[in-house]
Amino acid sequence: MVPGSENILIVDDEENARIGLTKLLSQEGYEVDSVADGSEALEFLRGKRVSLVISDINMPRMNGLAFLQEISRHYPSVHVIMITAYGEVESYLEAMSLGAYEYLHKPIKLDELKMVMNKLFKRSARPN
Repeated sequence: MVPGSENILIVDDEENARIGLTKLLSQEGYEVDSVADGSEALEFLRGKRVSLVISDINMPRMNGLAFLQEISRHYPSVHVIMITAYGEVESYLEAMSLGAYEYLHKPIKLDELKMVMNKLFKRSARPN
C-alpha cells in the first residue's frame, strides 16, 4: 500500500506521544488522526473509516485492552497495533488473543513501526 491510501488513528492519553507519532506518520504520507482515549476513539470510529489503530494500553476511562475488545467486536476489519511503556507478558498475551496485529514497546522506533505497518498493509492488499 502506498502511504496516504490508509487512514490511521492514534489513541494515546500522553499528549506528547500522540502528537509526535501523528506528525511522524503524517510526514510519511499517511492520513492520521488522534484522540486521547478509547472512549473518544470509539466515538471517532462511528463516523470515519480507519484502516489501522495504534493504541496505548494504559489509558484512563477505557484502557487499551478494553478498547481492543470493542474494536474486535464492532469493527473487525480495523487492524490494531498496541503500544505500551510496560512490557508485561500478560497484557501482550491478552492483546494478541483479542486480535491485536502487533504489540510494540515505547518509545516507539519509527523504523520498527514502519516495518510492521508495511507488512500489515501488504498482507491486507493481497486478494483473497
